[in-house]
Amino acid sequence: MMLSDLERNLKVFLTMTAYALNLPDLLKQEVEQLAESQGISLDQFVLWAVTEKVSTLKASFSLITYRQGASGQIFPVVKGTGVRVQTLAIAAHKWGMSAAQIADEYDLSEEQVTEALRFYAVNKEQVDLAITSEQQLESVS
Repeated sequence: MMLSDLERNLKVFLTMTAYALNLPDLLKQEVEQLAESQGISLDQFVLWAVTEKVSTLKASFSLITYRQGASGQIFPVVKGTGVRVQTLAIAAHKWGMSAAQIADEYDLSEEQVTEALRFYAVNKEQVDLAITSEQQLESVS
């Protein structure tokens, strides 16, 4: 019996690989609560969240990628540059710079700046957390 293309693709998609995931305690507690409120397991919730994030990144933000810093933390940057999204968010929202001013200051196109700021708007909580963590580290130093 021959598998149809759909059956073959579905079989490939449904093949699972085990992956150990380390989460900060507070985040794990939040994820467990959200999973419970949705009536699904922690594994199902993580799979759903990762799938949603991958789809969003692929579809919406072609000029944004992720880079791992010296601390091991992963953060979003403008693709092809070392400019972090959080840097551009601070420039726009804290310093009141326009997209054109930011583009000029960081040697980026306005399209790159606009997409980075759109990414920030969609991922504000994640980026703000990174900003806060970095500020706390700087205040200790």
